[in-house]
Amino acid sequence: MPPPYPVARRLPLVEKIHGVDVPDPYRWLEDAGSDETRAWVDAQNALTRGRLDGPRRDGLVARLRALYDYPRTLTFAGRGGRYFFTHNPGLLDQPILYVQDGPDAEPRVLLDPNTLSADGTTALTAYFPSPDGRLVAYALSHHGSDRQIVRVLGRHDEIAFVKFASLAWASDGSGFYYLRFPEPGTVAAGDEQYYGRIYHHVLGNPQTADTLIFAHAEREVVPLVHVSSSGRWVVVTAQRGASDDAEVHLIDVRGPASAARTPLPLFQGFDAAYEFIEEADGRLYFRTTKDAPMGRIVSIDPLRPGDGTSDVVPESGDRLSNVAMTRDRLVASYLRHASDRLRVFALDGAPAGEIPLPGIGSIVTLDAEPDDDEVRFIHTSFVDPPSAWIARGGGGISGLKAGISGLKAGISGLKAGATCGSDSPAYLTTQVWYPSKDGTSVSMFLVHRADVTPDGNRPVLLSGYGGFNISRTPAYDPGNFPFLDAGGVFALANLRGGGEYGEAWHRAGMLGKKQNVFDDFVAAAEFLVAEGWTAPSRIAIEGGSNGGLLVGAVMLQRPDLFGAVVCRVPVADMLRYHLFTVGRFWIPEYGSADDPAQFPWLLAYSPYHNIRGGVRYPPALVMTADTDDRVDPGMAKKFAARLQGEAAGGPFLIRVEMKAGHGAGKPIAKIIEEDADILTFVLDAVSTVP
Repeated sequence: MPPPYPVARRLPLVEKIHGVDVPDPYRWLEDAGSDETRAWVDAQNALTRGRLDGPRRDGLVARLRALYDYPRTLTFAGRGGRYFFTHNPGLLDQPILYVQDGPDAEPRVLLDPNTLSADGTTALTAYFPSPDGRLVAYALSHHGSDRQIVRVLGRHDEIAFVKFASLAWASDGSGFYYLRFPEPGTVAAGDEQYYGRIYHHVLGNPQTADTLIFAHAEREVVPLVHVSSSGRWVVVTAQRGASDDAEVHLIDVRGPASAARTPLPLFQGFDAAYEFIEEADGRLYFRTTKDAPMGRIVSIDPLRPGDGTSDVVPESGDRLSNVAMTRDRLVASYLRHASDRLRVFALDGAPAGEIPLPGIGSIVTLDAEPDDDEVRFIHTSFVDPPSAWIARGGGGISGLKAGISGLKAGISGLKAGATCGSDSPAYLTTQVWYPSKDGTSVSMFLVHRADVTPDGNRPVLLSGYGGFNISRTPAYDPGNFPFLDAGGVFALANLRGGGEYGEAWHRAGMLGKKQNVFDDFVAAAEFLVAEGWTAPSRIAIEGGSNGGLLVGAVMLQRPDLFGAVVCRVPVADMLRYHLFTVGRFWIPEYGSADDPAQFPWLLAYSPYHNIRGGVRYPPALVMTADTDDRVDPGMAKKFAARLQGEAAGGPFLIRVEMKAGHGAGKPIAKIIEEDADILTFVLDAVSTVP
C-alpha cells in the first residue's frame, strides 16, 4: 500500500500554450529556495528514509562497501615522456592525480582532492598537462556543480567562470587557451549559462588581463579549443548546443601580425560533427560525419583551405568514435555492435592492423602524442574494472606500472602481447537483437550469473538512454553485482537517439522522432518476456537525465509492463526544461514548446504532463539533487508531486540529495548510499512479488 504522502499544495494554474490549456499545478516546486519547497523536500526525504531504511539496506551498504573497495585507473595521458593518471585504490571519495616520470619510475601524487573538503564533495573534474609535461592545469568542482575553478599546480594562476572545461596549452608552456562563460551580472540574468568564449591566459597574469580570441554570435554555441602540435594553429570547434554539429575556426598565432588572433572559418554551417585530431606534415586531421553518418577521417591544408578536404580513412560500417595520432600512425576507436575495437592506420589511411581487445568492452579514454609511438587507453567491461594500458609500436600492450607506493594494490596490467579480459567466470555477457515497434532491429546486452537461465520469472534491471548521440557501451558498475548475485539479469538496450550506430541512428530518435526511443525500450521489455526470461512484474527500469525522461515516459505509456521504476535526475517537464540551467543547449535534440510545430510532440510524451488520474502506475523512486545545475531539480519534484497527488498504484517516492549535482564527481560514500537505496527499492519491488 502506498504511504501517506506529505501534503503538496495544488495550484489552479492553467497556461494556454498555442491554444491548448496546460495545467501546471505544482509549479511552486520550481523555487528551490522557498520555505514551502524546503519543507516539502524534508518531508519527502523523511518518508523515503522510513520506507527504505532497515536490515536489508544495512546489508546492502556493507556489501557495496566491499564491492567498491577495488583499485581502478580512470584517466590516462602522456606528455613529455611523463604519464599522468587518476587512480582510486578503493574507497577514497575522489581519485588521486598521479604522475610517473617514465615507464620505470615510481608514481607520485600530484593532487589529492580528498584533502580539499571534509565531506569529499570537491572533485577533480579535468587536468591538462603542458606539452613538455612540466606544468599541469586542473579543474575543481564543488558539490557536483558544473561550474569549475581552473588552477595550475605550483602556481598562483586561477581561472573562474569555467564550465565544460576545455583548455589547450601554448606549445612553449607560456600560457593556455581556455573556454569560459560570462561573469554573473555582466549579462542578462540566466545568460551566464551561455555565450561561451575562448580566452588566452599568460601564466602569471590575473584573469582580468586575459585576451578574448573567439566569440560566436549565437548564445547556445559552445566553443572547444585545441592547439596543433606545431604550436601554430589554435583550432576552435564551436558546437551548437549539446549536439555534435559544429563549425571549425582557426587562429594562426605564428602568421603575419595582421592575421594573428583573427579567426579563420574552416568549416561552417553546423551541418556535421567535426573533431580535431592533430597536425602532420602541414595538414590538419579531423574526424567528421560530413557525408559520412558513421564517421570518417579527413585532412586539410590550413594555408589552402579552399582546396577542400582529402579523405584519409573513409567511412566504414562501424561507428568511428575517437582517433589519436602517434608519430606515424592513426589509432581509431570504432564501435562495432556497441562495443569498441582499436584499428590502426598509416597517416595516409592505409590499414595497419588492430590492437587486440576483448570482444565486448569499452575504451574510456584514448591518448597519444605525435612525437612518439605509444598509445595509451583505459579499458573496461561489464565485469572488468577500468584499467590503464599502453600499446607500443611493436604491437604489444602492457599495463601501467604496478606497485604504487602506499596503495593497497598495484594497478592491474597485462604482459606484452596478451589480450585483456575478465578473470571471473561467474558472470556471462551476451548480446541479443530484437525488433522494435516499427521493425527496426535493436541490440541489447544481457549480463547475469553463469548459472542463470530463462525461467519466466527472473528479476530484470533494464537500463537505457537514447539521446544526444551518446553511446551506452559496457561499463563496470559495482552497484549491479548485488542484483546479479541475487539471480537477476542486467539488460542494457542500445536505443535509437544514441550514437551506437552512427548519426542516422541518433537522428532517428530526436526531435519529432523521439517516440522511437520509447518504442525501442518498450520492445526490449516485451522481448525479455517473450523469450522467457521474466514477467512484467519482475522488470525494473532505470535511467538518468535523458534516461530519466525515458523511464518516466515509458512508465506512463505502458504501466502494465514494469514492476518498478528508478527515475534519476530526469528531464521531466518538456514544456519548460529550456527555461532553466543550460536547458537551451538541448533544443536541437528535443525541440522547444515555444515553436508551435514542435509543441505537440513534446506535450505528447512529457512525463509531468501525461500522468493520468486514477491509473495504477508501478512503484517509482524519483531521484534528484538540490544543487543540480545541469537538469533543474524542480522538474523531478513536480513529477513526483503529481504522481503522488493524482495517480494510483505506487508507492511514489522522491529522494533529494544534498551537496550533489548531476552526478559527476559524486563521492564514493554518497554513491554507496545511493546505490543501497536503489537496490533496496528495486529488490523490494521485483524480487518478492508473487
